[in-house]
This record gives sequence, C-alpha cells and structure tokens, in this order.
Amino acid sequence: MRQEFKLSDNSRGFSLIELMIVIAIIGILVGVGVPAWRTSVMAANEASAIETLSTVSKEQRTYYIGTKSYATFDQLIERGALDKRFAGDQPIDNGYVYTMKVTPKGTNQPPSYTINADPQKSEGLTATGKRHFYLDSNINTPTVNDTQPATADDPPYGK
Repeated sequence: MRQEFKLSDNSRGFSLIELMIVIAIIGILVGVGVPAWRTSVMAANEASAIETLSTVSKEQRTYYIGTKSYATFDQLIERGALDKRFAGDQPIDNGYVYTMKVTPKGTNQPPSYTINADPQKSEGLTATGKRHFYLDSNINTPTVNDTQPATADDPPYGK
C-alpha cells in the first residue's frame, strides 16, 4: 500500500531568496566578529607575555640572591619557579617565543641575563601578537618594539 502525502495549502518552506538573506546576515556577523576576536586574542597573548617577563624577572632576582648568578629556563623549572611549558632554549607559550641568554660572571663583568618575547607570527589573520618585548637584569620594566625584536634601547612598555 502506498500512502500519498499531501501538503496543506498554508505550509511551505523557505524560499531561496530568504535562505540567501540569512546566509548573508550570518556572513556579515562573522566578518565583523572574527577580526574583533583575533584582536582580543592578540591582546591577551601580549598581556601574558608581559606577565611572564615579570615572573621571570622576579624569579631571576630571587635566584641571584641565593647563587650570585642567573638561571636558565630549565634551572628555574627545577626550582619550581616556572612550569614545564618553559623547558628548552626557546619555549613557546600563548603565541610568544621566549629567548633567554644568561651570561656568567667574568673577570671584568657581573653576571647578567636578557630575555626576549617575540610573537610566533606578527602579521596576517593568524597573528599571535604584534609587539616584541625585552627585559634584562639591569631594567625593571620591559621595553617594547612594534616592528622588530626589542632591545634595551627601546621605550619602556606602557609609556
């Protein structure tokens, strides 16, 4: 037995025009929302980089008081000052690559360290950050550069 289905006169689906209008509205909302979301992600990554530099600076001072030298990332991890995300020579965290150079005490120089935080990708839709940060054993406030890896000569962050 075959049943026949008959649609009532008042039931109907969406027309192609209505469907296209809905898709266009969704496209506009996505087009506006994605760049704003990416900007928020980059700002959060940059804030995380500044916080990490502050933490490293504080832990380096603590390490120096006990040893009269500065620590590498791995030594700070051993002390429990940083977590394992920072293992290795160039750890990556929240879209930033961290590079630390530790200089031991020499005959004519005190020990020192420098640390750079540079975005993994600074251009395009998938950029993880725009600004580059720098901190060393002689300064308390990170410096910032918008176009290239920062140095001690760049302006302080937030000024």
